[in-house]
Amino acid sequence: MFLFVLASRGWTVSAGTGSVGDVNPRLQNANNDFPGGKAERFRRGRKRWEWSIYGFPLPLWLLLMLFVSKEPRVIVDTRVQTAAGGSSSGKNVRFFSYNELMSATGNFHWGNKIGRGGFGTVYKGTLKSGKQVAVKVLGAESKQGVGEFLTEIDTITNVRHLNLVALVGCCIQGNHRILVYDYAENGSLDRALLRSETSKLDWSRRSAICLGTARGLMFLHEELEPPIVHRDIKASNILLDKNFIPKIGDFGLAKLFPDNVTHISTRVAGTIGYLAPEYALGGRLTKKADIYSFGVLVLEIVSGRSSAKSSWTGTEKFLLEWTWQLYKEGRLLELVDANLVEYPEEEVLRHIKVALFCTQEAVNRRPSMLQVVEMLSKPLRLHETELTPPGLTRSTGTSGDLKVINSTNSPMKSSSSTSSIIAVSSVSVGSSEIIPR
Repeated sequence: MFLFVLASRGWTVSAGTGSVGDVNPRLQNANNDFPGGKAERFRRGRKRWEWSIYGFPLPLWLLLMLFVSKEPRVIVDTRVQTAAGGSSSGKNVRFFSYNELMSATGNFHWGNKIGRGGFGTVYKGTLKSGKQVAVKVLGAESKQGVGEFLTEIDTITNVRHLNLVALVGCCIQGNHRILVYDYAENGSLDRALLRSETSKLDWSRRSAICLGTARGLMFLHEELEPPIVHRDIKASNILLDKNFIPKIGDFGLAKLFPDNVTHISTRVAGTIGYLAPEYALGGRLTKKADIYSFGVLVLEIVSGRSSAKSSWTGTEKFLLEWTWQLYKEGRLLELVDANLVEYPEEEVLRHIKVALFCTQEAVNRRPSMLQVVEMLSKPLRLHETELTPPGLTRSTGTSGDLKVINSTNSPMKSSSSTSSIIAVSSVSVGSSEIIPR
């Protein structure tokens, strides 16, 4: 066993003398590598490190084996990943040892736990350099081949945008799959909206969060090839840095999990309100499902209320249902968060109406994210006559089954329209969409 341990350290044992030498062939052929006097000095220096196995105390052997067994094998793991992956060298990925991340998070102490989602648990950590990071320990379902895992991580690492959470590195050691992200000082958007910190989010910050999130999502949809569909746009996946700049998290992670494992549970109340009908019921995933979720997110930002609750007006209406009712009755400003003392009414109304365009029941009536950015950032006239009731998903009874409803709680009929609805007057109406610059 001892010989095996020494071999794993890069040493070997001479069969004749029982002495420990270096297994590196370059060092074994020192005469070829060190000309003249250098070779002789090398041999003299090497002899000073040799000793007999039989005379070495047993307790020291045990201590040595314990030390070797606990040392991280990050470099070895990296080589295996590279060889197994074939399509990715991992040269853009920073690797952390498991021990390094244990140290950074206080042995993954519960006091450093800052979040938990479908992909795994997140801890706050501090690296030896003093840099603060968010350490996401992925769930057991992500235990795929290291080569495939590394390929996806390499892709995510190369996706950089102001409004996307930056991946710092990862740990792929044994059964551990851990991602390390930049730390967001102001936490997640859902905490800022739904907890005591709401007063920090005045309208200027809320509108900037809407626009920044839209730009990040537009980047994923329009500027990457192939595009990335997030699948889980919601307030808890929007992180705020020290300047309250929004960062979309968890993008691209769906590929790290098997197809039969979903990180979105339609039976969990906290996610039902975000799901596009075609995705919740039929599993049809397109960019337009992200756009629907973004529309719901905007309503949460404006109202400071959760999309999953259904008791805003004393009736069983979800946030989107209530918004549509207020729109029909011309009372949209009643939706605005009571914590917002001052705000530009026209701008707030524009955000609400953009959200209604994003949540149209018919997929082809929703704008692209490029168009959403245009609508939020420019004073364009919206074609409100094109608005139809939003697509709503509701749980039926205790079984958790889902159905699509409209604002009057009757089954929703799909629109027969086949043309893409363009919601702003500066964009040509038709089936074509704006081409990204």
